[in-house]
Amino acid sequence: MITPVTGDRSDQALLQAHVDGDAEAFGELFARHRDRLWAVALRTMGNPEDAADGLQDGMIAAFRRAGSYRGEAAVTTWLHRVVVNACLDRIRAAKIRRFEALPDDVEDRGTLVATAEHDDQPEAAAEDAERRRRVLAALATLPADQRAALVLVDMEGYPVAEVAEMLGCAEGTIKSRCSRGRKRLAALLVDLHRPNGGPPHGNPPPDGPVQPSVRPRGPPAS
Repeated sequence: MITPVTGDRSDQALLQAHVDGDAEAFGELFARHRDRLWAVALRTMGNPEDAADGLQDGMIAAFRRAGSYRGEAAVTTWLHRVVVNACLDRIRAAKIRRFEALPDDVEDRGTLVATAEHDDQPEAAAEDAERRRRVLAALATLPADQRAALVLVDMEGYPVAEVAEMLGCAEGTIKSRCSRGRKRLAALLVDLHRPNGGPPHGNPPPDGPVQPSVRPRGPPAS
């Protein structure tokens, strides 16, 4: 797997430099992947306050455990694993506030809940916004493990094999979680149909991702 490189040092070089005592290296690594890690935390937690807490927990854990990284997966995969697990720990401990409608400028990188832009079509834009709100609200009702799998596979666009590495389980488990989650979303969103008997608008087939929504926003300024 190719390790992203920005500037003079790769992700692996930055992480190793941090382990070796470089005081700036971890901050540079985090800045490089901050937006995507924030997006995953936000989707998983359901509101910005809890996402900020989950991301912070994850980054503290990554900072402290950097020496445990063995290079068996990309650094980005390892960082996502740490952040997602930190978020899931908070969800399981019921340390979350409540699910809120997410900002309209949060990017969907994969295929889940992304909508087209309709700057010159207010009615279509309103329809997309309502559809997106419904999908995200339905997502919040899923068990934490199913939600995390769908966030990573359908929203962030990661391959199943990489998500299995992140979450520390078999590929078949990820496929099963995604399948069950999609079926539950399909049942919750069954009324979201196109007019005139067209194909479902936001209602996925049982084993297919919900169709995509929108632009990016980063985590709260530190």
